Amino acid sequence: MKKRTNRLILLATLFAFAFVFQSCEQTQKEEIKEVEKEVVVAPEKPEYFLLRPEVEKAYGYSHVVKIGNSIKISGAVSMDNEGNPTAIGDIEQQMKNCYADLEKILKHFDCTFDDVVKEDIFTTDMTLMLEKSAYRAEIYKNRFPTGSWLEVKGLALPEFMVEIELELHKSE
Repeated sequence: MKKRTNRLILLATLFAFAFVFQSCEQTQKEEIKEVEKEVVVAPEKPEYFLLRPEVEKAYGYSHVVKIGNSIKISGAVSMDNEGNPTAIGDIEQQMKNCYADLEKILKHFDCTFDDVVKEDIFTTDMTLMLEKSAYRAEIYKNRFPTGSWLEVKGLALPEFMVEIELELHKSE
């Protein structure tokens, strides 16, 4: 009789455990479904910025596109507001002019060079670019971004010696 009672108690305990476990599993599935419903993300609408609207319209590009926390900046070159090359023959000054334009864009988006995650530099004279590249340490005071340096045969206009593109990630 005692064995039978123990078996009944064991069976009842197992049924109770199975019922509780199944109930918890069902509750967990319902919670997962509820969370899945809440994770709907609305598509981000791109935001465009033109540094020199007339020049950019004439050449058919947008200088900056921001989507969510990502900002992509087209190559900056050394030019005036009418699109004429400046600092002709002076790669160091052209580089400084590029960074000055890039800084204007960064400020527009409430960013700094610390937000830059990728920098690609195109130059028509890599040897000269390497000689003058120490200036970048004044721009990137905390760390340098990832990126590539490429020597190219030519840029948009023959007077351009350097072009700098940036990608940023803006933390909210």
